[in-house]
Order: sequence, then structure tokens, then C-alpha cells
Amino acid sequence: MKDENFLKANNARSLWHPMTAPSDSLTNAPTIITGASGTRIRDIDGHEVVDGVGGLWNVNLGYSCQPVKEAIAAQLEALPYYSIFRGTSNDKVIELAEELRAFFAPDGLTRAFFTSGGSDSVETALRLARQYHKIRGESGRVKFLSLKKGYHGTHIGGASVNGNANFRSAYEPLLPGCHHIPAPYDYRNPFNETDPARLAQLCLQALEDEIAFQGAGTIAAFIMEPILGAGGVITPHPSFMPGVEAICRKNGILLIADEVITAFGRTGAWTGSRLWGVKPDFTCTAKAITNGYFPFGAVMIAESVAEVFEGDDTGRAAIGHGYTYSGHPVGAAAALACLAETKRLNVVENAAARGAQLWVGINRLKDKYSAIGDVRGGHGLMLAIELVADRDAKSAPPKAQPGQVQAAAYAAGAMVRVSGPNIILSPPLVLTQADAETILSALDAGFAAL
Repeated sequence: MKDENFLKANNARSLWHPMTAPSDSLTNAPTIITGASGTRIRDIDGHEVVDGVGGLWNVNLGYSCQPVKEAIAAQLEALPYYSIFRGTSNDKVIELAEELRAFFAPDGLTRAFFTSGGSDSVETALRLARQYHKIRGESGRVKFLSLKKGYHGTHIGGASVNGNANFRSAYEPLLPGCHHIPAPYDYRNPFNETDPARLAQLCLQALEDEIAFQGAGTIAAFIMEPILGAGGVITPHPSFMPGVEAICRKNGILLIADEVITAFGRTGAWTGSRLWGVKPDFTCTAKAITNGYFPFGAVMIAESVAEVFEGDDTGRAAIGHGYTYSGHPVGAAAALACLAETKRLNVVENAAARGAQLWVGINRLKDKYSAIGDVRGGHGLMLAIELVADRDAKSAPPKAQPGQVQAAAYAAGAMVRVSGPNIILSPPLVLTQADAETILSALDAGFAAL
């Protein structure tokens, strides 16, 4: 490895980082992570902290999950790669599809289409949703509905259904026929409604109004995260996603659950759809499916949708879509080991317990610091703190302030993530009680530094 002076000097010389301006990396040196163990990461200067971000919502089992590492190494020796395009397959991908079928059976999902990651999974679900309607003779169903504040990856299709201007405006014009309704975000919404149950009903009414305006027969699918992640951990009222499902069923619209973040235990339930008692037509997964150790994803497909594709004899069901790394045998081996370890550790229980601990602790910080306008979470290990300049006015904080909290928290022992005015927490699901207290004390130091 090059020495630390070389790495620090050249980080932005030949490298552009995602989700930031190239000039920002030139003027603000990023933290260079060089090691990790358990729930902790270590930077180039030897500073070790609890990872309150979990990589990027994906390292559910921490950085020392030996079964996954061993599965990857063994598969590289046995079969490092082969395509599963028409005519070939591999043993690991077949085994994984069966395991996922069993895991997602309570959600009504019985088939898997493999991808390289979350954005690929969203793109796949959008495309298959349109194709489903064409097979059934409803070729006019091409539009998509989604939530403002929702996040669905970075491909053109995903950016088009995204509900945040930061991921859209620089890349417009995007895919036509994508329309958005207000999110059930009780802290900020166009209805000025703070009661979550009433807000859920207002958003559902907005959905019905939009369907009537667009024409139900023109809409292919509605896509949503069961809990909105990158948009600021927006947790809907329990009535909301079931209400969306009922409206979709009434109008012949497919429901796509974007569970790239929420699947595999993060919410304190095995899936976000299961948390709300919903059975979607497609579920998009990635991230924790391999614990972040290998780029991999899967779209899970409901039995009723599968029957339409598998029962077609017109040729319209031929899937003209896929990726070079769809069903990669190394990724499939990693996912098999990861799923087995995820179930063995029963991480949903710890996610719920540690999430409750952080929820109580962060609300105590809200009582202590007026810079905290809103605290969101309450379901497992996904939480957010929204900063404000004035709590009564809910005015935006100075742009640099969330970064100041992050920097001070990092110095005090925990990595947290900044997203707009929000501090977001998504630590590994194997977080210990002591780790959670470290995160809370580091946040305390972060806000004290303002």
C-alpha cells in the first residue's frame, strides 16, 4: 500500500467521489478508512470509531462476518464467474433462489431476478412492471407513481421516480410519465398536518386524486420504500402502506416495495412490507443481501405476477433485460452465507432493542439541544435527527452545521452520516448496547460543539 502521505495528497487528484461535487473533495479532504472490525472502522491516522452508518445501510452483520468472507473465498476457487443468461446457470444461484423464496414467502414473493445492486433492482422492477401489463394486453399502462422524498437509486428510471430534487434536476429531462404525491412526513408537508394518522389519509386521498387525473389505465406501478431512508427516515403511519396497497389493487396498479434498505431485519421486522402487513408485487433488494461484501441484488416477484409471465405463449414475456453480473456465483455464495448468518443471529431482535435504545437517547438530546427540530425512527436501526435554526419556525439550519456535528461526533467516537439538514443513523444490526451508548455520547459531543 502507498504511504499515508501519498494517499492523503492524491485522494481527489484522479478520483471523483459519488454524491458530492468534485471541487468539494479537492477542498475538504474526506476521511480515508483503511480498516474495520466488528462494528468499528479505523481511519488512516489510526482513529477508531463505532460505525453509526453501517457502511451505507448495508453492513448489517458488521465487518468481521467470517462465514461470508469464507464463502466468497471458496467460490472464487470453485467458480469465479459464469453468466446465467439463457442456456446456462450455476449451482449457487439456484440454491440462493430457493432460500430467498422461503425467506420472502410471508410477503407472497416466490421468484428471484438477480442484479448487481439496488439501482439495478429498481430498474428491473420498473421494466418488468411495464412488461407485465403488455403481456396482459394493457400496453397503455406505462406511468409510474411514487412519493416525494422517496429515494430509488441513480439510474435514469430510478432518478425519475425519485422524489428529491438533488438526484433529479441536474439530469433532466428524465423518464416521462413519472408523477409524485406528498410523503407522509408529519414534520413538513403541504397539508400542515402533524397528526400521522390524518396525514396518512390525506396522502392516500392525494394518491387517489392523482390516479383519477392520470387515468388508472395509464399507470403501471406505484413504488415506495416502507420507511423512507435517504429522504430522512420518514416513517409512515401504520395505515399508510396498507392503504396504498388497497388503492393499487382497486385500480390494477402494481405495487413495488423498494426494500434495498429495509429488507433483512433493519426495521426490527424481517422486511419493511411485513412490518406494515403488506404483500407487494415486486420487492427490490440489495445492500444487506451480502452484508456489503459483494455487489449483488435481487428483485423478488409475487406468485400472481410470475404466473402471468410463465403462462404466456405469445412471446411477449421474453425478458430482454439483465446484467453481466446477474446471478454472479460469488455474489450468490456470499448471499447464501449472509442469509444463513442473518437468520442464525436473529438480528431483528437486536435491531429492535438497540433501535429503541437509540430512539430514547436521541429524544433526550432533543430536550437538551434546540438545534434538534425533529427526531425520526422508532422502528429498528434507522433513525434521523433533523437540524433547524429555529425550532418554532422549523427554519433550515446553516448549511455547514450538520457537517460540524458529524465532525465533532467522529472525533468523539462515532461515524454518523449527513444528508441535507439531517444526521442519519443506520448502524450494523449486531450493534451492542455499549456501541449504542458510544453513538449517543458522540452525538452529544457533536451538538455541544455547535
